[in-house]
Amino acid sequence: MSSDSKLKPIEVKIVADPNYVSVVRSAVRSAAALVGMAEEDIDSVNLALSEAITNVIRHGYGGSCDEPIILNINHLTDDPDGEALEFVLRDFGKQVAPETIKSRDLDEIRPGGLGVHIIKSIMDEVSYDCAEEKGMTLRMVKRVKRAP
Repeated sequence: MSSDSKLKPIEVKIVADPNYVSVVRSAVRSAAALVGMAEEDIDSVNLALSEAITNVIRHGYGGSCDEPIILNINHLTDDPDGEALEFVLRDFGKQVAPETIKSRDLDEIRPGGLGVHIIKSIMDEVSYDCAEEKGMTLRMVKRVKRAP
């Protein structure tokens, strides 16, 4: 894809089952490669999205189920901070106050609880919002650094 063309919006809908995370990862990899994102950043974005989906399944839905998770991928070309990919993850599970979504203390040595920290350290922008009826929306933005 040439640098002056824009990736069309992509929507991926899966059920809240860890077996379907690979579908999202494939879509993200393809979209990011089309805009020329560096391979290292593609891997990082996929890690952040895997963590986000795992959090939705575990905390939003209380475990694997047939409820939907929707990912929208948008190519931001008019952003004053530079070209970016926007990832909007929508679920229909339990709502929580966005300000309560935090990583555990990094000094606490135990497995788990680092998903939010990983997401915020990888992505350039991260925001959580309660959706209108039920569920949450997670918006993440990653600036595009071109592959060499």
